[in-house]
Amino acid sequence: MNRTHTRQPQFPLGQVVITPNALNTLSETDVRTALHRHVRGDWGDVCSEDAAANKSALRQGLRLLSVYHAADSTKFWIITEADRLSTCVLLPEDY
Repeated sequence: MNRTHTRQPQFPLGQVVITPNALNTLSETDVRTALHRHVRGDWGDVCSEDAAANKSALRQGLRLLSVYHAADSTKFWIITEADRLSTCVLLPEDY
C-alpha cells in the first residue's frame, strides 16, 4: 500500500462515473472511501512500478490508476483520465 499520500486532494476527479457491474457489486461506503484515498494520492494496492508511474503522472498530467479491495475482498479500480475531466470506478473485468 502506498503510504506517501497526503490529506489534501492532489488533483480534480472531474465527473465521477461507475460501471453498472461495479455499482451492483460495491457498497457506497467502499466507493466513497476509495475515492477519498485516490484523490489524496493513496493508490491502494498498486505495485511499486505503478505507484511511481502515478507519481510521475501527477506531475505530467497523465492518467492515474488506483487499485482497492472492498470489504468483501472484491478488487476494483479507480481511473482518472489525463485531462482530469472524469474518474471511473470499475471492476477489472469491466475494462
